[in-house]
Amino acid sequence: MTKSEKPIIQIKNLWKEYGDNVVLERINLDVYEGEFVSIVGASGCGKTTFLNLMLGTEQPSRGSILLDEAPLDPEPSTERGIVFQKYSVFPHMTALENVMLGEEFSKTSMSSVAMGRLIGRAKEDARENAMAILEQVGLSQAANKYPSELSGGMQQRLAIAQALIKKPRILLLDEPFGALDPGIRKDMHQLIGQLWQEQKLTVFMITHDLSEGFLLGSRLWVFDKTRQDSHAPERFGAHITFDIPLSTGKSGEEELERLKATELDVA
Repeated sequence: MTKSEKPIIQIKNLWKEYGDNVVLERINLDVYEGEFVSIVGASGCGKTTFLNLMLGTEQPSRGSILLDEAPLDPEPSTERGIVFQKYSVFPHMTALENVMLGEEFSKTSMSSVAMGRLIGRAKEDARENAMAILEQVGLSQAANKYPSELSGGMQQRLAIAQALIKKPRILLLDEPFGALDPGIRKDMHQLIGQLWQEQKLTVFMITHDLSEGFLLGSRLWVFDKTRQDSHAPERFGAHITFDIPLSTGKSGEEELERLKATELDVA
């Protein structure tokens, strides 16, 4: 994808602290529309905290995140969709109802949802939109099945459909394929890559699988702590130590060889 002239996301001197515990510090980066940012790093280095800041469920302690040069909405919004590692679907609803719910929440008040959700033409529109998304993720034949009747891969496809029904500009993925078998994971890689291209999404994906990050991403961010204090281990936070452009679609081995050839230190 080609870069737009202005970044969609600007991160300016971002810090996140909980009391004396500094989780993230000194993050300054721009992200352009249509980029796919793979995020790697050791456990506990603030990757999920960063994703929560992007979603709006956490707020910066210092600094700011800008969307289209304006402060990011401090509440989760329809511009941002998220998919977690653990399937975030409602077990008492069919696949179709699960996806429709996202549109219902965005178009009705909470009281209307509780009392009966959308009605009339609005409900039919929501149903049509939900079926279109289910078709995109390969679940149209399972529209009337409950999550317990779906495999793990199908449940994760359903979670992706839930995230996409609101037509977000930014998709946040928190280790979305970590619980899947290798064969199913490969299918999900193809799906998310296809959706990214077709819908021109800007994607941030946390992964513990470096090869997965290389394969899907157009950029790779490495979160790490470079400042240490043995007497006060929580004094310093993590920041992004590497921001590496990637050749999307290459295997981890191919990408490592390419990066070594450019003399980038990725070991």
